Amino acid sequence: MSDERLSFKEMCSRFDVTPRTLRYYEYIELLTPEKEGRSRFYGPREVARMTLILRGRRFGFSLEEIRQWLQIYETKGTRVQMEAWLELADRQIAALTQQEEELARTLADLRRLREETRQNMT
Repeated sequence: MSDERLSFKEMCSRFDVTPRTLRYYEYIELLTPEKEGRSRFYGPREVARMTLILRGRRFGFSLEEIRQWLQIYETKGTRVQMEAWLELADRQIAALTQQEEELARTLADLRRLREETRQNMT
């Protein structure tokens, strides 16, 4: 990874997040940018962490789960972090599968009701 540093504004732009989101992630210690006066700069470590944070959010993980998972790497290393990731992923896959099944049932019911309503109109 390069030694590129991004400004606060560049970080928001690169990840398409609001300044409020970026400040919040810093507040809850998901990110720790370098500070020079009132300016913040994000290096390769923070860029990688932000990528993982947003990916985790996309998969439905809570910010606390993501924070704990990132902390494992800092304190216990890659292998333990990967083991924790597998547990989190398995749990989330099960939850998303259940949601998918519930959504399929809801769609089927809605389609059935729509068709019944359409037929009653004729």
